[in-house]
Amino acid sequence: VVGGVRTVSDFLSVAGGITPTGSDTVTVTTVRDGKINRFDVDVDSLFRTGDNSANIELTSGDSIYVANAPMFYIYGEVQRPGSYRIVRGMTVMQALAQGGGTTLRGTQRNIKLNRRNDKGETILVKPALTDPVLQDDVIYIQESLF
Repeated sequence: VVGGVRTVSDFLSVAGGITPTGSDTVTVTTVRDGKINRFDVDVDSLFRTGDNSANIELTSGDSIYVANAPMFYIYGEVQRPGSYRIVRGMTVMQALAQGGGTTLRGTQRNIKLNRRNDKGETILVKPALTDPVLQDDVIYIQESLF
């Protein structure tokens, strides 16, 4: 361990934090007495609430893995179609705002959402603006007919 850097939060801070495309949850792998343990750490909770239960001391051979953040995709009659990071509790309305809102021809009615179900099949959902956005959701904003 180098120069006072010992805990999960210490290492994340020295590394400059998590990049904008990184997940809020990291996986920590520890090796203790020859036994490998893996657990997830909610970084947001660690830094914002002061919950130090997961802020363990790391030793040589331990690692921290930061996966990509969950993403959603939006296209059709929006100002900025593309892929965006999902923030906690994000709704369809907030996803639409992330995409810059509708174009002059776009409508918030009859939004289509393609989502994978538990079997991995893509299903079509007609969401309410207050419905949550899930990882890999694809939102389509249609053109207004009048």
